[in-house]
Amino acid sequence: MALLEVKGLEVEFPLGRKTLQALHGVDFSLDRGERLGIVGESGAGKSVAAFSILNLISRPGRISEGEVLFDGTDLTRLDDAAMREIRGNKISMIFQDPMMTLNPVLTIGTQMIECLQAHREISKEDARKISIDKLKEVMIPSAENRMESYPHELSGGMRQRVVIAIALLTDPSIIIADEPTTALDVTIQAEIMVLMLALCKNNNVGLILITHDLAVVSQVTERIMVMYAGRVVEQGPTREVIQNPGHPYTRGLIKALPQENIPGARLNQIPGSMPSLDAIPAGCAFNPRCEFVDLECHNAIPPLCGEGEQKIACIHRDRIPRFNLSEKGI
Repeated sequence: MALLEVKGLEVEFPLGRKTLQALHGVDFSLDRGERLGIVGESGAGKSVAAFSILNLISRPGRISEGEVLFDGTDLTRLDDAAMREIRGNKISMIFQDPMMTLNPVLTIGTQMIECLQAHREISKEDARKISIDKLKEVMIPSAENRMESYPHELSGGMRQRVVIAIALLTDPSIIIADEPTTALDVTIQAEIMVLMLALCKNNNVGLILITHDLAVVSQVTERIMVMYAGRVVEQGPTREVIQNPGHPYTRGLIKALPQENIPGARLNQIPGSMPSLDAIPAGCAFNPRCEFVDLECHNAIPPLCGEGEQKIACIHRDRIPRFNLSEKGI
């Protein structure tokens, strides 16, 4: 049995007299120590899917259908007290902006010690020792001195390392990272992703990485899930999906990568934009932007299926030409 199993997950947001559905029957799983990438444009439903795992959907939004099984326990049925035992303890989350995560008026040490004492019966002295060890683990120099620093005294990359250290404090089984390098420059992004990959491998921690950056996904994750308008449109082993995409949307995302373009030429792009929740097209939601669209695409929502581990939600998946990127270095 997988460590985490999400089955038929549906999330909705009441809006006046109507209800907007943000997720439609989302299914995925995560084994212990496995790394899963969730990709798609803004509005695809990536963050909603991740937040649903920890029941962090902002009200009046709610999980209307489905199960989130963590180690056999359905998290959607737990009360607030039971969820606090899971959230930040067995499943940790890393958000986009560390300054939104860290309290600006408390020192790094105070925040780390409070986090540990909230989840464990532990002395302040022992909590401090563990906190310093975790700061050293994420390569923060002079860890003892940094315990006395305030968040604004650290660089962006250093703050994100602190957030990762806090996520690791309770030795979680899963870390959910929501665009963890968005606010950082390119060189620091690479350092943070290399660090997270090493930490997950060394500690056998499962990772769910939410991002729009396919290059990062290809380097860090083992499996990938591509989302569009609240549905999973393709999933499978990362290398297989990246090198031989089967859904027109996945093809478009990959063709838009800089390395897929002629130097000096305009970048490829998918025409149009992600539909809003109150304007999802009938049939396949991608049909207004798809180069392979026909009448059938407007009449039916394609199921996610296929032979082997790679699953594709497209009624034309068997006749869409594939392209192989094995020699592109992606």
